[in-house]
Amino acid sequence: MSTAQTDDGRTRPAWASASPLLREYYDNEWGVPVTDERGVFERISLEVFQSGLSWATILAKRDAFRMRFHDFDPDAVATWSEREISAAMQDAAIVRNERKIRATVANAQATVGLRSDGGLAALVWSHIPTSTPVPSSAEDAPTVSPESIALAKRLKSLGFKHVGPTTMFALMEAIGLVDTHPVDSHRRGCSGLWNEDGSARHGSPARLALPGE
Repeated sequence: MSTAQTDDGRTRPAWASASPLLREYYDNEWGVPVTDERGVFERISLEVFQSGLSWATILAKRDAFRMRFHDFDPDAVATWSEREISAAMQDAAIVRNERKIRATVANAQATVGLRSDGGLAALVWSHIPTSTPVPSSAEDAPTVSPESIALAKRLKSLGFKHVGPTTMFALMEAIGLVDTHPVDSHRRGCSGLWNEDGSARHGSPARLALPGE
């Protein structure tokens, strides 16, 4: 996707200029570090539901997803029975895909199980790369990386579902582990973790604490 200059004079990827909802998401959320368990679980869940669909569809249903999935509280979702799954399948306000709904329940259970070993956020952030891409345009940005492949493999081994390498790279973009904003975007560098050349701002990312710690 190409970049486009919008009526406010700022340059964004074309996808982020397609609607006010997408623009707001791009300008205020996409690429900003998310480091809490609930926040990371929500983003994984939304990425799971987005697979094969447009991000605009998921954002438009985000409030409904939050209502149905108890504001993405892993403890609440992890206890779902067939009754709750069936109720979700009847909820036209969300994406009624049984495999994805069941995957979200399984991912909640796996998230709870990870707490004794550092937690979901720490696991995801342990896969931060040593450098970030420096794309001149949206077309230059990668869609998968060695780190997203490793993260997907690790999560799957822990019982997570629908967390392939491409989906996990999208997660890493969304929550700040990598910065794939084009270099001419006003959001380039919004995570605060990377220098202009793509190197880590505070030394080796492998030694970084989670942002905010």
